[in-house]
Amino acid sequence: MTTVHSADGTPIGFDHHGSGSALVLVLGAFNDRSAGEALAAHLAPHFTVINYDRRGRGNSGDTLPYDVDREVEDLAAMIEVAGGSAAVFGYSSGAVLAMIAAEKGLPITGLALYDPPFPLEDKSAEFFDQLAADIRTALTEGRRGDAVELFQTRAVGIPPEVVAQIRQAPVWSALEQIAPTLEYESIILAADPGLPERVVASALVIAGSDSPPSVTQAAKTLANRLPDGSLYVLKGQSHDIVADEVGPVIARFLATDPDRASVTASDDS
Repeated sequence: MTTVHSADGTPIGFDHHGSGSALVLVLGAFNDRSAGEALAAHLAPHFTVINYDRRGRGNSGDTLPYDVDREVEDLAAMIEVAGGSAAVFGYSSGAVLAMIAAEKGLPITGLALYDPPFPLEDKSAEFFDQLAADIRTALTEGRRGDAVELFQTRAVGIPPEVVAQIRQAPVWSALEQIAPTLEYESIILAADPGLPERVVASALVIAGSDSPPSVTQAAKTLANRLPDGSLYVLKGQSHDIVADEVGPVIARFLATDPDRASVTASDDS
């Protein structure tokens, strides 16, 4: 693990894998860089992979107040570490952050976006703004568990009775530890509805066929709205990253050989 400092001085921890053209992994809610380790290892024979802890997680700091622009600066620091330009893989809400960074002009050579929950037909920017405010209130009052539950039930759509069971599981303490970042995820998911049309980087939107229907539909909508976007439906896969399934799709899309066409022409039904 190595650390660099972002523009505001926040330390950002990351791992460096492989060699070749640069690829930065941007993970989603509840994830530190450990969630990307298997994918980084799978892609390392083909790319220089930078797998980092977003601020507030793992070995990265969390300078307040939070602003999405600070996360964009963190990604910019990772791209600089990678050599000054890089492709970016974004997972879930991390995919939305990757698009925001691309729209702001970071030197991103291509985007691979897995199950981006944006745009969601049943959840507006105002919905996520309110969720961010409610999570902030719970955190201010010291109710980290309630903050986790708010995000899981309202953003992810997990039934309350299932969340009640998860609260009794050993993993719950780790979820509470990362709870402050759930306000950040909500702010990111409240992105400007016109964002996709302003992203000019070539983008592949990957959707798990067994992911929540609202997320799969969001992926299809997003692929159609991106100026240089295409869709790949990964059969039999859910919202979880399975490196051996997702990795080859990313590698073929970002390659410069003719195999790239076989990815962008995939079945999107």
